[in-house]
Amino acid sequence: MPHSPSPAPSAAAPSPAVPAADGLPVPQRYWAMAAMTAALVMAVLDGVVATMALPTIQREFAIDAAQSIWVVNAYQIAVTISLFPLASLGDILGYRRVYWGGLAVFTVASLACALADSLPLLTAARVLQGLGGAGIMSVSLALVRHIYPTAQLGRGVGYNALIVAVTTAAGPSVAALILSVASWPWLFAVNVPIGLAALAVAAKALPHSPRSVHSFDTAGAALNALTLGLAILGFKGLDGSQPHWMTGLELGGALAFGVALVRRGLSQAAPLLPVDLLRRPVFALSVVTSVCSFAAQNIAFVALPFFFEDVLGRSQGDTGLLMTPWPVAVALVAPLAGRLADRYEPSLLSGAGLALFAAGLALMGTLPADPAFWDVAWRMALAGLGFGLFQTPNNKVLVSSAPKERSGGASGIQATGRLLGQTLGAAAVGLLFSGLGKADGTVWSMALGAGLCLVACLTGSLRRRVR
Repeated sequence: MPHSPSPAPSAAAPSPAVPAADGLPVPQRYWAMAAMTAALVMAVLDGVVATMALPTIQREFAIDAAQSIWVVNAYQIAVTISLFPLASLGDILGYRRVYWGGLAVFTVASLACALADSLPLLTAARVLQGLGGAGIMSVSLALVRHIYPTAQLGRGVGYNALIVAVTTAAGPSVAALILSVASWPWLFAVNVPIGLAALAVAAKALPHSPRSVHSFDTAGAALNALTLGLAILGFKGLDGSQPHWMTGLELGGALAFGVALVRRGLSQAAPLLPVDLLRRPVFALSVVTSVCSFAAQNIAFVALPFFFEDVLGRSQGDTGLLMTPWPVAVALVAPLAGRLADRYEPSLLSGAGLALFAAGLALMGTLPADPAFWDVAWRMALAGLGFGLFQTPNNKVLVSSAPKERSGGASGIQATGRLLGQTLGAAAVGLLFSGLGKADGTVWSMALGAGLCLVACLTGSLRRRVR
């Protein structure tokens, strides 16, 4: 009787480093998400907490406020200009490698920030930290797509959205807590042990992914850096912090380099700026919806603390308490929204969330002259509930509407859209405050945020008609 080949290879369990055909097995899935959570929390949090330490850093280094702001700007610009290039590298080298490398760079840079004894050294360390943070954020959604089975993708995206939203909202409170018991270098030093533990877990648990065959576009990366870097500087200058001619020059340069970048991408099969994905109507509408919603969220996060402290006369502790219902509501609803997005039409869910979000912001603009805690709390909770219900289904539609081999580009554009939305929201608040003052400026900021939510609701609803 002829010898038949052994069935053992096909029956053998997959290596823990290699994902199953559709997602990772349990418990490797949970370990992978634990490593991603730790890294994502650090990357998002460090974009927020440094702001709280600026007054202390300014006094310690004997510098003026305009110089100290570069501690924040250096990180934000480094993250934003690096997201697309690193997402492209994720497609080429594998998302696991880019994520792990970004986490390693971020951890080392955090130690450098904690040890910096001058503004130039701290700024340089923050640039390096931003590059590491971009490595983490650029491929996080792409990795989620390989960690979770397709039928449970909404859960994974919901968990990812929960981490980003809650970390962003809770950042000022976390920074205030650390600064109440330690000096500013500890804002960065706490990342080191967490980063080392996450590196060890990620090395064993994160999935491998197929690699694309296209080469890295160096010229496209340079155009991308010029476009987004000048755009951020220009948007920040809209609040009057720099001469108008400089702001106009920066925005004009961003537009010129952006046109060149788009034209370059139109002739490529897998461009660094994913214009190939933006040709897909559902994907493009999801990006616009995301930018509008994050702009609306950051309008509230920037304007309301000034309103609570400078207009209502509340303390920093009271302000933190008043802001708390928002992230709590997001934390409660985002995981549920992920499960619902796996069972029901995501566009309907995100539309309902945006309507609630808009209502919460509009109602915040109608607060009485001396509001009680509950007057503020239920409005904040309504806005957070709406944002949490919206974000997960929208991100699921965004990432799932791209081919799996272009998940890096989809992840990169989602993260870039979030950062650009936040930048536009902050610039809008600066303009309204400078023209109307903090009291009236806050009222109009809430109205603008509600309007952006309604625009996002419209673009989101168009996706069903396109489909």
